[in-house]
Amino acid sequence: MGNLLKVLTCTELEQGPNFFLDFEHAQPTEGERDVWNQVNSVLQDSENILSGLQSYKGAGQEIRDAIQNPSDHMLQERAWNSVCPLVIKLKKFYSFSLRLEEGLQSLLECLTCPPFTPTQHLEREQALAKQFAEILHFTLRFDELKMRIPAIQNDFSYYRRTISRNRINNMNLDIENEVNNEMANRMSLFYAEATPMLKTLSNATTNFVTENKTLPLENTTDCLSTMASVCKVMLETPEYSSRFSSDDTLLFCMRVMVGVIILYDHVHPNGAFNKSSKIDMKGCIKVLKEQPADNVEGLLNALKFTTKHLNDESTPKNIRTMLHEGLRIEADQGWSGLMKRYSSVPPQPAETDLGHTVGQSHHQSPDGFHVVSRSSRTHVHG
Repeated sequence: MGNLLKVLTCTELEQGPNFFLDFEHAQPTEGERDVWNQVNSVLQDSENILSGLQSYKGAGQEIRDAIQNPSDHMLQERAWNSVCPLVIKLKKFYSFSLRLEEGLQSLLECLTCPPFTPTQHLEREQALAKQFAEILHFTLRFDELKMRIPAIQNDFSYYRRTISRNRINNMNLDIENEVNNEMANRMSLFYAEATPMLKTLSNATTNFVTENKTLPLENTTDCLSTMASVCKVMLETPEYSSRFSSDDTLLFCMRVMVGVIILYDHVHPNGAFNKSSKIDMKGCIKVLKEQPADNVEGLLNALKFTTKHLNDESTPKNIRTMLHEGLRIEADQGWSGLMKRYSSVPPQPAETDLGHTVGQSHHQSPDGFHVVSRSSRTHVHG
């Protein structure tokens, strides 16, 4: 049952066929094997990346102690020795995003290239379609975790300030061989994003379209819209959703559907919410809202906060209303509160002295820090 089977034709919107894809058992054919192996070598590390992020505790107390006692060498050393291993871990996460970007572009090349249409590719190369879905699934899981760990930016900001000021001498500064200034700048831009992995995939998809000028844009956007339709059908049709052996696969489908919608919205000039969109946004939102609230709150907010065209005048009011209705979030809680921290000015890679620049905003982090947010960095005051 690992085949991609046509099971339903859209009747409300004549936007092409919908499909059922067995996300649990699709296996690569010989023609898919090379690309599948390349992408699999990336995906097999994804759970370790998520585990590492989930266990990230930060060096909040050590940093606070060091800031409050600038003349205490022992506390400075303690904070530095606590932060350095965390910076190495953050570099590992960032490096993984680069590998993920390469994997995504390899999949896009296979799933959009002539002479086959994107729909035909998805029928013929179901194992690659499954990997595409797995990348999106990982991406949303990573970003959901990252947004709830303000310690990441606090730790990295402290690291950069310490390096740039050279306040601590003869203390494991060999770490600059691992994270030099150029790498630190790129990492700073990455972690300044509210949803860094999603931003990476969005940029990768946009770059893929830009760099492949002979490939019609529709090849890429049709691939994304078809994947959205695949997931929507599986979620709204009990006959097909019941085939899955685990409820986790349903959540997988939800994340994938939301992920391809966001990518489509960033790549297509008119976005996903326009009436001309090949994605049935009303149907997709309806399907999400029919699921248990705990499973979909973050996904609905991902559509609300990380898409590009939702607030365009061309977006039907009923779509905006559907997304705003029934979201169980309050001011400064959940995604709404988290996103406020990233919605000021665009990030800049350069570091300057603490507390002496204009355009800063202040807020209290969940860890109890007084945080000064300015573009790409977050400074911590004890």
